[in-house]
Amino acid sequence: MENFKKLALAITIIGALNWGVVGLFNYDVVSQFAGGYAKMLARFLYFAVGLSGLISLGLLFDHWNEEHPNPTTAQKVEKA
Repeated sequence: MENFKKLALAITIIGALNWGVVGLFNYDVVSQFAGGYAKMLARFLYFAVGLSGLISLGLLFDHWNEEHPNPTTAQKVEKA
């Protein structure tokens, strides 16, 4: 599962870099690669980036839970 999360983060970063290029140079690398923004391949790549972003968002909250453990969970561990 850890490799899956790393892959999702890498795809999210690639998508962010693509949007940076769109913002700076008005050039969409994904649509150029796929032959147009409405082509099925481009739509799939956009979907993959969006899904990866949602998975990466989960990584943010996983890190938050490690820093701020649930008090009831901590108490259960101490009693065991």
